[in-house]
Amino acid sequence: MCDVKKFSKMYQEIKELQPEDTLQLFMEANDEDERDFFHMIGNYLLQREQKQIIERNLF
Repeated sequence: MCDVKKFSKMYQEIKELQPEDTLQLFMEANDEDERDFFHMIGNYLLQREQKQIIERNLF
């Protein structure tokens, strides 16, 4: 069984990443799989921000 608290904490930390942080993670990734992972995180955060902007009728 996985440590739910550990992954919940990881999620909270990931939500605080800035675009330049995800870019740095992407650029310094050790391999293609890791780059893909950080790319997906960056996309997720961007989509989350876009959703919030649309919900506030700022777009």
